[in-house]
Amino acid sequence: MMKLEEAAVAVRDLRVRRGRREVLRGLTFTVPRGGVVGLLGPSGCGKTTLMRAIVGVQIVESGTVTVLGEPAGSPPLRARVGYSTQSPAVFSDLTVAENLAYFASVLGAPRSDVSRVIEEVGLTGAARQLAGTLSGGQRGRASLAVALLGRPELLVLDEPTVGLDPVLREELWTLFHRLAGDGVTLLVSSHVMDEAARCGRLLLMREGAILADDSPAALLARTGGRDLEAAFLRLIAEREAQPA
Repeated sequence: MMKLEEAAVAVRDLRVRRGRREVLRGLTFTVPRGGVVGLLGPSGCGKTTLMRAIVGVQIVESGTVTVLGEPAGSPPLRARVGYSTQSPAVFSDLTVAENLAYFASVLGAPRSDVSRVIEEVGLTGAARQLAGTLSGGQRGRASLAVALLGRPELLVLDEPTVGLDPVLREELWTLFHRLAGDGVTLLVSSHVMDEAARCGRLLLMREGAILADDSPAALLARTGGRDLEAAFLRLIAEREAQPA
């Protein structure tokens, strides 16, 4: 069994409840360091809640979340974990470069990181543009740039490719795999199943539970599906056929 300090993320019996609804139902899994892990499932299945728990900003009912050997949300993780939310987290009245300079100072990242991350997310031409005037896709990329500051060891990216055209999506996935090649662990959520094949490993979620934790090839072999969407649907049918 993998030791906690060897894992990028270790989740044990994680439960989150909102009112009477159990949003996460006893999740247990481990993510080794390095590589791209896809967190896939329909909207409302608990992906964002799980990601919030991993970065330490979600109140949990029970269970543990260990990140890079530390309890999720611990101060030592501040500069080691990058998080990009679904909603762009940049100031509208600052330019892209000003936003990144501000967040670099907050994180203690070197000033030179600003130009590096702007180039990595393809916003060089918009560096002096006010964030409030950016398109939705550009704002999302600006938020991703914030997450890349300081060269974090773990990147938690919630729907990072939503609203992007196919060319930009391809460029970002190329960046994700380049980062993984450098030893960064990426947890990337999506509800678009055609992105699943770009991941080395998949966590498939539905209704607060993990249906499968395996590689794309293994999931196809296990289910006999013609593609990953068909595999996901078959896993749902298998779960629903199980006695209560």
